[in-house]
Amino acid sequence: MSDLILFWHRRDLRISDHTGLAAAREKSAKIVGVFCLDPHILQRDDIAPARVKYMIGCLQALQERYQQAGSQLLILQNDPVVAIPKLAAALKAKAVFWNWDVEPYAQIRDLAVIDALKTERIEFLNYNWDQLLHSPTEIFSGAKTPYTVYTPFWKNWITKSKAKPVKILENLENLTAKEQEIAQQAGTINLPLAEDLGFIWDGELLISPGELAAQERLDNFAQSAINEYQEQRNFPAVDGTSQLSAALKFGVIGIRTVWQITIEALANSNSEEVNASIQTWQKELAWREFYQHAMYHFPELANGAYRDTFKTFPWRNNETYFQAWCEGKTGYPIVDAAMRQLNETGWMHNRCRMIVASFLTKDLMINPQWGEKYFMQKLIDGDLSANNGGWQWSASSGMDPKPLRIFNPASQTQKFDAEAEYIRQWIPELRSVDTEYLVTGKIPPLECHGVGYPTPIVDHQKQQALFKQLYQQQKAVS
Repeated sequence: MSDLILFWHRRDLRISDHTGLAAAREKSAKIVGVFCLDPHILQRDDIAPARVKYMIGCLQALQERYQQAGSQLLILQNDPVVAIPKLAAALKAKAVFWNWDVEPYAQIRDLAVIDALKTERIEFLNYNWDQLLHSPTEIFSGAKTPYTVYTPFWKNWITKSKAKPVKILENLENLTAKEQEIAQQAGTINLPLAEDLGFIWDGELLISPGELAAQERLDNFAQSAINEYQEQRNFPAVDGTSQLSAALKFGVIGIRTVWQITIEALANSNSEEVNASIQTWQKELAWREFYQHAMYHFPELANGAYRDTFKTFPWRNNETYFQAWCEGKTGYPIVDAAMRQLNETGWMHNRCRMIVASFLTKDLMINPQWGEKYFMQKLIDGDLSANNGGWQWSASSGMDPKPLRIFNPASQTQKFDAEAEYIRQWIPELRSVDTEYLVTGKIPPLECHGVGYPTPIVDHQKQQALFKQLYQQQKAVS
């Protein structure tokens, strides 16, 4: 048995502020990274090409970071339950380390890998919750149960001491030439391109891949936008958010590093207004953890509604309406602009995510799981917990004390895109239409047809009334 430790990367594609790698480094300097391209994930029908391209770019960057530290990142393409133990056994590794995950599939997969490693008598360590400031086993209500409402979760979560960033990994030892040969025989491959895996994305990526790019994005956000975040975050035409969601999804930046930035920003703040903006962003980070804790404790969320009223709700599921929603051709400018942004960039502003989700479920009365899946097919930052939590919040089917929230597309536009800048950016055929029409949604049919834009496919007021009626009927029998 050698001193080699294999570190299995999944949603932690970096070497700085990495709790699992730090734990491995305490055991040995001979640490080699490994990433497994898992067919159980890549062959799903909800994988976004933009997300795969970003992931591959992050893996390329991680390989460079390992080389700079004196080691390397190996790539496998097979079922991890087979590939990881096989590689570890072939290299006579002392141990395999990795960070724990909250998602249902990941937990089942990891337990199977543990069983296989035990068979090979290889040590493993997988207790770190590196992507979270607090593990799901740490935050509970006074009744010792998981939280199902965000506000009390936040009030408890914010009182807990937060860990500081872990130092960067360096001075590692690499495989010998003989071990390199053994690794190849055990199935390691060169890192493929996204195109080689069948995922074509020709558009620009929202954020450059890798931990250095993520750190630069975080630093830039901390220097300016975070101070006005509370107000600016709601306006889709304004660059007022961090846009770090993809980096956090793939763990190319450590959550402790992100949190430390907020602490430093508060220390440098000179006004209550700035303090409020910074804390608002902290609350967004807590929302992220709330949804991951919820997915861990209630894995059934991945398959349907949390609230009984919506488990058998009579959704209309009109295929034509759904296609119009997907293509951004509903006749509601703010909805269509948001969907076109998603389709063209692989990202959508969070305010718009709420608007289009409400529209799909409350106006078109289509099962939110349809929209949830479509988002995962497009989003560069598509994350099961966050996406599922957001859709259930918007559909009123999840963990939220307000059971029936309906967004009016017109009033949302008037509040958050009053000059129709966002609408005009993403719907070029409407650029010549008067702002008053765009923000009210009351575009004359003649004008719509003149520019090739569809008239509204449904009437919001009528659909809202019908949805409420169905909801009350369903509530009475559930």
